[in-house]
Amino acid sequence: MNIILLGPPGAGKGTQAQRLVERHGMRQLSTGDMLRAAVKAATPVGLQAKAVMERGELVSDEIVSALIGEELDAMGSETGAIFDGYPRTEAQAHSLDAILGQRGRTLNHVIELAVDEDALVERITGRFTCANCGKGYHDKFERPQVDGTCDKCGSTEFKRRPDDNEETVRTRMAEYRAKTAPILPIYEARGIVARVDGMADMDQVTAAIEQVIAS
Repeated sequence: MNIILLGPPGAGKGTQAQRLVERHGMRQLSTGDMLRAAVKAATPVGLQAKAVMERGELVSDEIVSALIGEELDAMGSETGAIFDGYPRTEAQAHSLDAILGQRGRTLNHVIELAVDEDALVERITGRFTCANCGKGYHDKFERPQVDGTCDKCGSTEFKRRPDDNEETVRTRMAEYRAKTAPILPIYEARGIVARVDGMADMDQVTAAIEQVIAS
């Protein structure tokens, strides 16, 4: 099975992708991770990508396509793929069709984690973690039992990610909408788009995704 998982930053894509990996033995294909791995391993495509990045240019669709093709070939035909962060444009969507077709694969589902922007802003901007052990907390939804003290390790040092602020989150949302808007109609025309409530409890989101892929 091959699926595209869509959703803005903070929607829970990473968690749900990991659950699909654990439950179904699928492979999560994140273009950013694959690029870094290919550059580090100095594969032919990795060397091409490295040269482009060292010039300060964006990696071309051709290089990304070659990278995905390499990864699919290495996986073997029996392993399903979760595409994360790709495709982002109409050209990439058509390119993915070709990559899959050449390997006798088809795209089964495009699953979007639908979110409420204001609620997502609240979810992300309220996050903080223990600076010592990394346990996660939230201003509203999960505060330490004793204010200012980590439940897990007793540390009194906490930190927040600098980009977990309202302006950055809303900018990311706008970018996400701009990037996904062109590709959704392609897949909607095929009847393979499903939307699940990304604001629901994580287990409910997982159950909804399982229902989609079982259909």
